[in-house]
Amino acid sequence: MPTSQHEALHQIFQRDTGLLARTLERLLGISLPNPCSVSVLDTALTELHPIERRVDTLLLQESESSKLIFAIESQLSDTKVKAASWAYYVAHLHAKYECPVVLLVVCSDLGTAKWARGPHKIGLDDWPSLTLTPIVYAPDNVPVITDLAEAAEDLALTVFSALTHRRSPMVADILEVLAEALDTTDTETAGYFAEFTEVGLGNTPARKMWRNLMSSLTRTYQSEYAQMIRAEGRAEGRAEGETRALLLVLERRGVEVLEADRERIQACTDTAVLEGWLDRALDAISMKDVFADDGEEAEAV
Repeated sequence: MPTSQHEALHQIFQRDTGLLARTLERLLGISLPNPCSVSVLDTALTELHPIERRVDTLLLQESESSKLIFAIESQLSDTKVKAASWAYYVAHLHAKYECPVVLLVVCSDLGTAKWARGPHKIGLDDWPSLTLTPIVYAPDNVPVITDLAEAAEDLALTVFSALTHRRSPMVADILEVLAEALDTTDTETAGYFAEFTEVGLGNTPARKMWRNLMSSLTRTYQSEYAQMIRAEGRAEGRAEGETRALLLVLERRGVEVLEADRERIQACTDTAVLEGWLDRALDAISMKDVFADDGEEAEAV
C-alpha cells in the first residue's frame, strides 16, 4: 500500500505498468513501441558519496527494437531544488542505462503543474547547457471519468483520475462511479484499489466522501481498516477495539513500531486520542507521524 497521497500518485504506475502507455496515448497522443516487457527498477540513484538521491518510481519499457526509461515523480508543490534533482535523475539514468529517459511528473493542482512543465534551464539564460521539459499529468489533462462502462474498463485509470482530481468539485462524481466499477472486478483487486484510493486521497474532503461511500454500501472489500476492526472490538470495549485497529493498520502498512510505541498505544484509554492516531496511521510513514501533536499531515515534496 502507498504511504500517502504523494506515494499513490506515482505508485499507481507500478501497480499497473500498462497505465503509462495508455495515458500517454490518450492524454498526449504519444504512441510507444509495443513493449515486450515493463520492469519496475530500483529507484535509488545514490552514488559513492553521502548524498542520497531517489526517484519516486522508475520503469524500464523494452520493445523488440528499443528501450525507454520512465522516471515518474509525484509533486505536491513547486521548489527550485526539485528541478535540479530532476536534471540529475535524467542525466544519471541516461548515462547508466544508455537509452532515452522520459521524466513524467504528476501533480494534483494546476499551480504546481504550471511550474513543473518548465522549461527548467541550467546554464546561461541565453544559452542553457541543459533544458528540462517534463511531461506533466495534472487536473487540466487527466480525464474526469464519470461513465461506469469507461470506469469498469480501466480501473487503474479511474483511480488515477480520482487522485489527480481529489481537490476538484468533480471528484464526488468520479468516486461514485469508481465505487460502482469496483463491483465489476474480483474481490482482491477491488479491495486493493479501494484501499489505494482511500490512502491516496490524503487529508482532503474527498477522503471523507470515499469513506462514506464505502460505509453506506455493502462491500466485501470496504477499504477502511478501522471500520472492520472496530466492529470486531466493540464486544471487548471501544478503547481496546481502537487499539487493535491501530496496531493492525500499522502492521499492514509496514510502519516500524518500537516496544515503547506499542506500550504507549496499549496504555491509552482515551478513545478520542486513539481515533486521532488511527486516522493519521492511514497515511503515516513512521510513528512520529502517528503521534504528531498538531495532527496535520506532512505532505512529501
